[in-house]
Amino acid sequence: MAGDGAPLPHAWAPATPAWRTATQHWGLPLVIALGLAGTAWWLSGQPGGARLAPSLTFGALFGFVLQRSRFCFYCQWRDLLVDGDPRGLLGILAALAAGLAGYAIVLGAWMPDPSGARLPPDAHIGPVGPVLVLAGAVFGAGMAVSGSCISAHLYRLGEGAPIAPFALLGTAMGFVLGFATWNPLYLASVSEAPVIWLPRHLGYAGSLVLGLAVLAALAWPLLKRLPRPGPLEPRGANDPLRAVFAGRWPVWLGGIAVGAIGTFAYLRTGPLGVTAEIGGRARQAAGAAGLLPARLEGLDAFRGCATALRDAVLTPNGVFVAGLVLASFAAALAAGQFRPARPRLTHAARGLLGGVLLGWGAMTGLGCSVGTLLSGIMAGALSGWVFGIAMFAGAACTLWLGRRAGLLA
Repeated sequence: MAGDGAPLPHAWAPATPAWRTATQHWGLPLVIALGLAGTAWWLSGQPGGARLAPSLTFGALFGFVLQRSRFCFYCQWRDLLVDGDPRGLLGILAALAAGLAGYAIVLGAWMPDPSGARLPPDAHIGPVGPVLVLAGAVFGAGMAVSGSCISAHLYRLGEGAPIAPFALLGTAMGFVLGFATWNPLYLASVSEAPVIWLPRHLGYAGSLVLGLAVLAALAWPLLKRLPRPGPLEPRGANDPLRAVFAGRWPVWLGGIAVGAIGTFAYLRTGPLGVTAEIGGRARQAAGAAGLLPARLEGLDAFRGCATALRDAVLTPNGVFVAGLVLASFAAALAAGQFRPARPRLTHAARGLLGGVLLGWGAMTGLGCSVGTLLSGIMAGALSGWVFGIAMFAGAACTLWLGRRAGLLA
């Protein structure tokens, strides 16, 4: 598993011809970009367009940033554990820092006094208890098995990664399994777990200072492990178009962009999240097939990546995910990184198994590494920190066991 995030070696990957023309590089990506812009314009005039159009736009921006910076929670964590490279993890911390500051400004304007009983609208603030820890650990195990988090599988779907379709199918199956096991877990623990929003207890300033202090404490030892700067880039390497559309972005730059997108998305449409549509469609299909309990206790009352039944064909999270995949596809084409590969049995097995773990963890934890961890921490939710710690621990343990058994690279 390469440090740039490829979950498995490709079975076959045609080399990019040196004679590829500018039209081949930029023609189709430009068509996709214009198509996304035109679709957003069209959606703005449709019922619900006030949320659909910006959701598509933010999804496209998110997918472009993820692909260009190779932003993946698991791959950055693995780079540190296996290769000792801290740069990716510093990018994640940069995203959280930028989002914490941005959310503090937005929430302070919306709710000047956070000490009341109300929670900020739509923010991903969930219950904190043993079930959340279990969900995070299982989600982390799914990342290690499948090679990526859910958001990374979505952008790698746009790159033609052979494992991504199986991982996403497994994620939907995992959601169904999560729905089937929800009621016992809710009645045993979740129903009595506290929902802790840090600004309610510390104020916005106190919550922001505490969050940034924790991030700084985590970043300090990583900064000491940064490799020495390499040789100067050759002349011509500073071509702006090439730097933006072909070269890999520094992960810290991608992290800051992710934090900024998360802030503006929350201000305009809602918190970042990539599992609401997958979970909602899985719930709809499983319910129609009679695979779910008649009632899912308390589920729809919680904040997070909502998995309500989908009546509309187009939903904000659905167009967000579509924009993410299409923009990552365009970015991969422009950079010469679209390399579809014939899936092997190992791709299918690891994708499905890891996806089931990802889906169960995301459903039970009310979101994934983007919804519960990223958006939750940005909003000041203790649940985001707890899920994140459990997720990274679960991924590390699974990776260690898998490498010892010779099953994971």
